[in-house]
This record gives sequence, C-alpha cells and structure tokens, in this order.
Amino acid sequence: MARLLRAATWGLVPWRGYCSKSQQGELSEGFVEALKAIVGSPHVSTAAVVREQHGHDESMYRCHPPNAVVWPQNVDQVSRLAALCYGQGVPIIPFGTGTGLEGGVCAMQGGVCINLTHMDRIVKLNSEDFSVVVEPGVTRKALNTHLRDTGLWFPVDPGADASLCGMAATGASGTNTVRYGNMRDNVLNLEVVLPDGRLLHTAGRGRHFRKSAAGYNLTGLFVGSEGTLGLITAATLRLHPSPEATVAATCAFPSVQAAVDSTVNILQAAVPVARIEFLDDVAMDACNRHSKLNCAVAPTLFLEFHGSEQALAEQLQRTEEITRNNRASHFSWAKEAEERSRLWAARHNAWYAILALRPGCKGYSTDVCVPISRLPEILVQTKGDLKASGLTGAIVGHVGDGNFHCILSVNPNDAEELHRVKAFSEQLGRQALALHGTCTGEHGIGLGKRQLLQEEVGTVGMETMQQLKAMLDPRNLMNPGKVI
Repeated sequence: MARLLRAATWGLVPWRGYCSKSQQGELSEGFVEALKAIVGSPHVSTAAVVREQHGHDESMYRCHPPNAVVWPQNVDQVSRLAALCYGQGVPIIPFGTGTGLEGGVCAMQGGVCINLTHMDRIVKLNSEDFSVVVEPGVTRKALNTHLRDTGLWFPVDPGADASLCGMAATGASGTNTVRYGNMRDNVLNLEVVLPDGRLLHTAGRGRHFRKSAAGYNLTGLFVGSEGTLGLITAATLRLHPSPEATVAATCAFPSVQAAVDSTVNILQAAVPVARIEFLDDVAMDACNRHSKLNCAVAPTLFLEFHGSEQALAEQLQRTEEITRNNRASHFSWAKEAEERSRLWAARHNAWYAILALRPGCKGYSTDVCVPISRLPEILVQTKGDLKASGLTGAIVGHVGDGNFHCILSVNPNDAEELHRVKAFSEQLGRQALALHGTCTGEHGIGLGKRQLLQEEVGTVGMETMQQLKAMLDPRNLMNPGKVI
C-alpha cells in the first residue's frame, strides 16, 4: 500500500521548497563562461535560489531546477544560446512569467533555462491593420495599457498576467474566448528560434495578413507547442476594436443543470455574448468571502455583453428571458466600469479565493473542454464526483466554449489525498474524451496529461507528433519530458 501511495503522488510532492538533483549533472565552468560571453555575466545565474525559482510554475509538480538561468536581451542572443546548448547536448527550457499549471517549465533533465522577460518591447503597432508585434516579455496587461488610447485591445485573458508569447506557447484562452477566440485564433505570425539556433518566421518575415492558403500552417504548429519545438521570440497578434458599450450581469440558479442549460440556450439563440462564466456554489461562497461580494451562494453565471447601446438592450432582454425560463434569481446588471471591474476581478481571483477555504494547503487545477451540447451532462456528473471524492474544491469555467476547471485545495504532504486528486483528474479527463471533448481546453499537456493526450489523438496522432518533434528537435533538447 505504501508503494502504491508513493506512486500516486505523481511528482506532486515535496512542495516547491525541495530542489531535486539534475539528471544531467552540473554544467562545466567553461560552458557557463560561454553563456556569459553571449549575454554578459550579470545575465547568467547558477545560484540555487534562482534555479529553484525557475524550476516550477503555479502547479503542484515538484521543483526540478535547471543548472543555469540566462536572461537574453535580444533575438540574436537567443539564437546564439540555442546553438551553444544544442551543440553541447544541453537541454533548453523557455521561461516567461512562470504562471503555467501543468509543470511546463520543470527542468526534468537539468539544462539551461532561458528567461525571456528582459525582451519586453512592443515592437510595432499596425493600428490600421489591427495587429501588433510584441516580444516575449510583454504581458497582456502591459499591452492593453499601451493600447488604451488607440481604440483597440487584445481580448485573450487567462487569469494570470501572463506573457503574450508564453500564452501563444501554451495555446491560452480566457473569459472572452466565446466571442473573440483563443490564442490560436489571434496569433498571425511568430518569430521562433529553432533548437539549433536558426530563426524562423512562421508566416514570413514581417507579414501580418488575416488569412492565407500558402502551404502548411507553421504558426498553428508552434501555438500550443509548450516550448518543445522552439523559443518564441516575437508574436504578431490580432487586435480588436474596443466595444462602444459594455454591460455585465450575474444571475443565480437553483442547480448546476439550470445554469448550464441557460448557457446552451443563450448560445443556441445566437446572442453574441462576450463572456459567460460559470461558478458553482462553493466557488461563489469563496469569492464572496475573498472579494467581498454579496452574491447568492448558488450556481451562478457571470455574463458580459459588448456592442452598441441599442444592440445591448436587445441582448440583455433576450438573455434575461432565457435565464428566467431556467429559474434564475438574483439577477443583477452592472453598467459602470468600476462595478464591472469588481465582478471580473473576483472571477479572476477565484483561484486564490478557493485556496483560502483551506489555509496552509496548495492549489491544483485541471481543465477539460467538451462540445457545448454535452456540457450540462459532464458538469452535473463532475459536481457529483467532486462531492463523492471528499476533496475540497470548486468548479469554475468558460462555459461559453465548453471549457471548465476544477480547482482543488490540497494538502501536499498527504499521499492518500494526492492519490484521490490524481484519480479524480484522470477520471474527469476520460469523461471529457468519452463525450468527444479534449483532456485540456487551455492549460496544456505539460507533465501530467501525456497519457490522456495519447488516448485523445490515438496511435497515429502520437506518432505524427513524435515525427514532427524528431524532425525539428532530433536531439530532444527542447523542454524534454513535456507533451510527448
């Protein structure tokens, strides 16, 4: 039994304070000096505390630190670093803000962590073409601050203030996806340093067209590749006009089924909702406490609508009719910017609110995505499974596109509890696959979902991915141990 429990911890413990020894051994003094020759001594560190900081993300996977961390200042330095590491057989791990949730930055074989945050320029704004070029250190909030007076914005908004190139690497999405799409829909071009140091522009240098039938979709290949195929050093992103008017709303429901039925009905009625988020009763209770809200403790939808004043009036009327038919209560509209911001800040802080329900514990989050028509079925089932598991957690989700998350508060020193977390997560992933969905809508595969990926895409799918990986990274040095 003890052996089973040790296996069940699946790399989740000990918590971050433990730094495992590298499987690759230490880097030679000469190699470290070569790194310094490229980026300068102040931009290379082998200090244990720095390496540990770069050996984990926001997930519960144990810390696997790199042997060294470097901070390049430009794409030429990134290219030279990659060529050096590749020539010497040293693994390369790209690092942005470290906000991932699937262990994507863990240095499973040691190596060099390339922290790209010092490359933080907004390179070029093409306002007439609704596009912008950013370096990997630019975060989504920094970009939207820069765009504030242009009448444009970038809508993809994962909960954290993640780096935009990191968001491209993980295929991120967020609360606005139902109307504006995810990163795959909003990346027009990528500048990528390949594992051997060569520079690739996935749609051609400087190009920022909206569509193309020219050859293979190389941009799509690198979006969601999780640092396993190359280092993204610039992204050309699609921008959107800022809405003329915005209204948010919340409404509570007597059951999970009623809330999710409303979601499906709103989408089937072709209401152009910009955001439609679900929080179960546990999540609402946590958000009330953490963010000082006064919402009903019940399954709840957070909605937002963008458009002209006239269009919004029609959208609001239709949505209220639909939700009332599904027995909604406590319906509340928020038109003022401050009030809307307060609601969405509470939604984005749901992670911290749920962790606060169990002080001293750590967070674990998993996500799946299913076709909209199967959403009520899986959410009701998941709510029951979560209760049956005895775990402390809540369900939140971007239900407008069929994606939801289970956020669990977990004692990382309790092997039996971690075993239940693993069992619950795998069961949820397989339920999504059985309903023709995916094991992850936005978190990515990382370390924890490689088996589920194989079940999702099948033998031929995995073989094709492995062939692509082997072609671009024949020495398997780009973020090894992730995805495949």
